Amino acid sequence: MSQKSHVYTHGHHESVLRSHSWRTVQNSAAYLIPHLKPNMTILDVGCGPGTITTDFAQNYVPQGHVTGLDVPDITDKAREYAASKGVTNITFTSGDALNLPFPDASFDIVHAHQVLQHVSDPVQVLREMRRVAKPGGLVATRENDHSAKVWWPDIEGLQQWSEGYKAVARANGGEPDAGRRLHVWAKKAGYPADSLTLSVGTWCFYTPEDRAWWGGLWADRLLSSNFAPTALKHGIFTQEGLEKVAEAWRRWGADEDAWCTLIHGELIAKV
Repeated sequence: MSQKSHVYTHGHHESVLRSHSWRTVQNSAAYLIPHLKPNMTILDVGCGPGTITTDFAQNYVPQGHVTGLDVPDITDKAREYAASKGVTNITFTSGDALNLPFPDASFDIVHAHQVLQHVSDPVQVLREMRRVAKPGGLVATRENDHSAKVWWPDIEGLQQWSEGYKAVARANGGEPDAGRRLHVWAKKAGYPADSLTLSVGTWCFYTPEDRAWWGGLWADRLLSSNFAPTALKHGIFTQEGLEKVAEAWRRWGADEDAWCTLIHGELIAKV
């Protein structure tokens, strides 16, 4: 996606890809599984390192074809991942979600996972997703709703992190509470209300392995990803503040009673 479309809050630091590479169709797009058929064509907008994209191609549409779209550096990683799995019914290309580089009515399903929350004009992205979907096809998107995130215990610094994260995301032109807005954005984009199906999905982290992974990657994101420069530039955090909230996440990850749940709004629209 182009520089004009958004400033991705996290960037593609290793700490970010660590979480993105964990994502599969089952844990991140299960709401779409009942609609998948083996010979479908799918566009995955904002495909990241390609784990969901490759999973679609390998396990859900093996007689079809999947196209992943993102910025050039990350699509290179996605190609490598698909090749490592021996998946060939897949293509990766770079482009802008605000102006998708495909003809009208090109795909059976147009999918995006955690994309609309980061773009400056989610309504326009939804218009484009609808444009390139075939008549009778589906547009599907799943977005985090940051304010609905719940954790335990209430370690000092995590609430500061939560409010600071929202401020940084909005400073970058995004909307971190996207999940609750999907149906509103879709109607603004011209989707009829009766074409929309809404649902909710969750992630829950609580095992020792989950806690160490989730707490550690957030500590690293705060200090090493694109998050830090924006936070410092806008005065949302000081360097000392970033270090304190990173340490809060490490303490959370080490607590045997720690638990964290993320809520995601999900939307399927029939075209």
